Amino acid sequence: MSSPVQWSREGAIAVVCINNPPVNALGHSVRAGLLAAFNAVERDPGIKLVLLYCAGRTFIAGADIREFGKPPQAPILPDVTLSLENFTKPSLAVLHGSVLGGGLEVALACHYRIIEVNAKVGLPEVKLGLLPGAGGTQRLPRLAGVAKALEMIVGGEPISAVEAKRHAIVDEVYEGEPLAAGVAYAAQLLAQGVKPRRSGHASIPAAVGSTAELLMAKRDEVQRSQPESFSPVRCIAAIEAAIALPLSEGLQRERTLFLECMASPQREALIQAFFAQRQAAKAVGPDAAVTPCKPPASRQERLAAESKTVAELDQQG
Repeated sequence: MSSPVQWSREGAIAVVCINNPPVNALGHSVRAGLLAAFNAVERDPGIKLVLLYCAGRTFIAGADIREFGKPPQAPILPDVTLSLENFTKPSLAVLHGSVLGGGLEVALACHYRIIEVNAKVGLPEVKLGLLPGAGGTQRLPRLAGVAKALEMIVGGEPISAVEAKRHAIVDEVYEGEPLAAGVAYAAQLLAQGVKPRRSGHASIPAAVGSTAELLMAKRDEVQRSQPESFSPVRCIAAIEAAIALPLSEGLQRERTLFLECMASPQREALIQAFFAQRQAAKAVGPDAAVTPCKPPASRQERLAAESKTVAELDQQG
């Protein structure tokens, strides 16, 4: 069986393509394929820059929930994103569609990013009782600042391409076909002689007011609006680690908090509730009677529900 990740050459540019329909979810084969492709490019002295893009209607639109609750299968996404960030040749992520969850974390690990004008980016993990667990809580604050990171990670709502550029999450907004736009921009980067630019090494932009005040205000807001919530307070704690700790220690703290969320009953309950709502919506049609529904009861049903992707949750929710 061929890998969903393939690469080819455009002169000195390596074009790495992910083709994992329908939403290019970050399952094990994609993670392993990404590392294999980047490692192969690393060994080719003729390659000066790597371009990452996705076939189909969207860039990577989320993680594969089928793997949640199972023993981690290497390479896990945090290791993949760290490897991409440490890649010795400059990399460019070409974004389109819905760049969500782990997809945005992969993009943040690349050194440069451009985005199609109608695309959106987001970290919606909190809606499933989780937090971004592959460096999102550490890299996003270093690019967009603490206030925007708190808004996006604790709130979970996506933002537009234009807003992503305004907050330095991406470098440019483009129109047209992703591969053509990516190759053109990659040629510009090569002409400029750019070097790897690692998000995890950036300094957090100065905030209006102190970061301590921003964190306190967000904690107060969560306490008022979601007093029983489990993951939002851990999202805040992970962002606080990005402020206080070097990247390596911040990533360790993020991982600990992510695993706490994974073990929480709230995480499973939120996924069940989402699919219960979808089941109810499907039952309603022009000639359909409205029938009550309940969350999946058996383990088999729960595993079937979790076979969807984070991206599908966000796009259909």
